[in-house]
Amino acid sequence: MSTAALKKWITEQLDAKHTPQALFESMLKSGWGVEQARSALEEVLGVPTEVAGTQAQPALATGADLPAVPVPEPSLADYPTTIRLSDRTVNVLSVMKHPRVIVFGNLLSKEECQQLMDLAAPKLDRSRTVDRATGGEEVNDARTSDGMFFQRGEGEFITKIEKRMAELMNWPYENGEGLQILRYGPGNRYEPHNDYFDPKDSGTPVILSRGGQRVATLIVYLQSPEKGGGTVFPDVGLEVAPIAGNAVFFSYNKPHSSTKTLHGGQPIIQGEKWIATKWVRERVFT
Repeated sequence: MSTAALKKWITEQLDAKHTPQALFESMLKSGWGVEQARSALEEVLGVPTEVAGTQAQPALATGADLPAVPVPEPSLADYPTTIRLSDRTVNVLSVMKHPRVIVFGNLLSKEECQQLMDLAAPKLDRSRTVDRATGGEEVNDARTSDGMFFQRGEGEFITKIEKRMAELMNWPYENGEGLQILRYGPGNRYEPHNDYFDPKDSGTPVILSRGGQRVATLIVYLQSPEKGGGTVFPDVGLEVAPIAGNAVFFSYNKPHSSTKTLHGGQPIIQGEKWIATKWVRERVFT
């Protein structure tokens, strides 16, 4: 069921006098994630919700009780059309305040995109997601792509790209996770998800021990597919086209659906999409 279909179903069930609590539990049993279920309920109801979860999922907070933390913020105080970095001038193509989503052009050259793909290609394997129960990794049907990670600072070229990203985001280089490269072929997609780690998941304390929460994401498009593959933000009706060399940045100041940073990768209809993803943490990532 798509997110739109889920919201339609919620509306129908509420009209039939079912409680938000009952709907939430039904969505969890059907395989929807906690944040996706909560976000869909909040959007349909138009207000934050407090629904008590199952034994495995404690009571859901509205987000008001979660402290906001500092997040990366690119230099946009004077509404520039370009940002001059140490080694490159980047174009500012689109800006949204809430959620904080910024689309940049010309972050990487054609040659840099190709070099990243060439370095990553021999190491690609089936992509994995975070195992929420253990803090480890697992293969997840919601993400159908091939991928790999570079270690932070893995060679002069990777370091140059990572430092450019850190400068663009105004965030310490040391707070960044290793750069991830992903390849999506025809039919591949990534269902809507959040990049922060849910405090209610049993594996989250293990993950947070390495540098705290994720606070922002930078996705750089390395190769454009002929059709499909956009990055969607379903809570706000936004889709970013996957243009090679461009990037989309978004930040989230608390691990909660109120940040409206639920996002996903649309299926590839024709061609291949390659992306590089940089996640950054609150503190130094180890």
